Formats: sequence, structure tokens, C-alpha cells
Amino acid sequence: MSQDLKLSMRGLVKRFGGVTALDAVDFEVRRGEVMALVGDNGAGKSTLIKTLAGAHQPDGGRIELDGREVHFATPQDAWSRGVATIFQELALAGKMTVADNIFLGREIIRPVAGVPFLDRRAMQRRSRELLDELDVEIPDIQIWVEYLSGGQRQGVAIARALNIDADLIVMDEPTAALAVAEVRKVLGFIKTLRAQGKSVILISHNIQDVFEVADRITVLRRGRNAGLVDTAAATPEDVVGLITGASVARRTADATP
Repeated sequence: MSQDLKLSMRGLVKRFGGVTALDAVDFEVRRGEVMALVGDNGAGKSTLIKTLAGAHQPDGGRIELDGREVHFATPQDAWSRGVATIFQELALAGKMTVADNIFLGREIIRPVAGVPFLDRRAMQRRSRELLDELDVEIPDIQIWVEYLSGGQRQGVAIARALNIDADLIVMDEPTAALAVAEVRKVLGFIKTLRAQGKSVILISHNIQDVFEVADRITVLRRGRNAGLVDTAAATPEDVVGLITGASVARRTADATP
């Protein structure tokens, strides 16, 4: 395996009863790259990501992280190996503060006279550091998350991933239903992660967003690989053609004598 690969998934198969959701799919991500994963609904994107996240168990194939085969039986296994998946729903606790969300399940405990207490000052200080690294503008980190904008919530979710030292971050439709200004902020977060040397998997239906931040694009169609392109050497029309199958049909037509 190439030394610059962070993630390698080879020949991945996943079946649900008589339905094959992933049919010998190959997928890879280099260190410090943004890899986009695109395809129509039912193409296999969610199944692939949930398999990587430990929510599904593959029926075949091999997953390697940093050159070593891994088996994630649960999402906690994936998180413990630095693979953080930020689903579209975000799974943030609305009636908890920003800092409490960032440290949810990983709270800092400080004993006082032998009695454990939450070290809220340390949690707030570290939360501010993480948000500043991402350039997330949240003046009051003690505000409840339910009062934040969509872009700010994405920032909190990313900060939580960084708090577990994740170096492979999966983002599922992070710009969906956001206003234009908020979309710009989220795309900025992704660029910042790449600048920090993190690997990012971006699942998106917005081809313009994909071309702005992704280094390469993997296209799935009907549970199979449909193409892998460099954004610098392709156009949005090329990718849409791979998604719909039009490129395949056109190549077949061109090859007909």
C-alpha cells in the first residue's frame, strides 16, 4: 500500500438480505486530503460510511488504516482509532452548552478532597482553543447549542471530533439546508482541517461545494465504483455524467463502429 494512504477499503461487500448495497467497492483517502464521495440516493454512500464508522459490519473486503487492517465492531471502536463521523443530524445535545457538547463522554474530572468534580474551567478553556483553531465564531461557549446557527453547530461537531484527536473526519452533507454565508463557513472549516494535516471524507450532493474543497472525488453508482477523478483535471459535468451513468453510455456509443 502507498505510504501516503490514510485509509484503504478494498473489495468491500455489504448485503442486507437479498440486496447487495456494496458490490466489491474500493475506496481510499490520502493523508491530508479531502476526498469527496458522491452518488445518487441508493448509490451506497451511507452504507460505505456506516461500515467505516463501525455501525455496519462488512460481508467481505478489507479495511486498512495507516497500513494496518482494522475491524470496527462499534462506532466507539472507530472513534478510539481516530475516525470521527459527523452525520447530518450531528447528534448534539441542544440543551447543553458548547463546551459540554465538545466534551460529551470525555469530561475532564478533577478530584477535590477525594470527591470527583467536573473541571468546567479546563473544559471551557480547551473548547475555546479548539474553536479558535477552526475559526468558529461563538462568543459565548456557555450558550446552549440549540441557540446556535447551522454553521456554528457544524463547528462544534468538528471541534468535538478534534477533541478525540481524530485525524480522519467524515462529514455527511455538512452544508445541507444552510444559508449561503453558513455554507462558506463550513467549507472554510474543511479547508482548515486539511491545512492541519487531517484527512476528510466529504459526502455531498452539492457538486459546486465538492469542487471547491475536494482534492479527489470517488463516484458510486448502484453500489459499485463508477469513477475516481482529480478535481483539477475534471469538470462538474464529468462527475454528473459518472453519477448518472451518462459517461458510460457515451463511451459505449463512441466505441461502437
